[in-house]
Amino acid sequence: MIAIVNTGGANIASVVNAFSRLGIHSELTEDPTTIRKASHVILPGVGAAADSMTRLRQKQLPELIKSLTQPVLGICLGMQLLFDKSDEGDVDCLGILPGTVTEMVPDPRAGITIPHMGWNQLEIQDENLPLLSNLPPSPYVYFVHSYCAPQGDFVKATTSHGVNIPAVVTSNNFMGAQFHPERSGETGATLLRNFVKL
Repeated sequence: MIAIVNTGGANIASVVNAFSRLGIHSELTEDPTTIRKASHVILPGVGAAADSMTRLRQKQLPELIKSLTQPVLGICLGMQLLFDKSDEGDVDCLGILPGTVTEMVPDPRAGITIPHMGWNQLEIQDENLPLLSNLPPSPYVYFVHSYCAPQGDFVKATTSHGVNIPAVVTSNNFMGAQFHPERSGETGATLLRNFVKL
């Protein structure tokens, strides 16, 4: 069973529906026992980092999430919550990945508009990563975000929006996608299938 952690935010129903379209059972939950027993865990999120971290702390979930050994996928804000800190609300996050999530700076001359919204191509750095297997070359996926993760060895794919933006990150059993697989057509569906196979 796929546990989708209820972090609040507008996109959670679309994540549930994406798994339903794939014929995969998922459950939206805040229950620690359900999350701990799940075969896979999704950390979704659309909204503000501080609000989501407050919700997780109220449910006493941060330490549980950090202790998970099954595959965990953070989507959009959920990916950003995997890092030490976010400048969005100046909040401490889960600390699974090192560094601080920072606000993107608009620069129309460089092609940087905020939010970064719409379809953009992935440049995959790790072709052997199982999460990214069977994707077409430089696939298009759907982004909506105004903050971005730091660079590091944990970055497995990027996208270009005036500057290189981390788009896929990993650390052991923890993975993150800055884009929305549930809104990224067949490419997103393939990524979710890959995740469930892990």
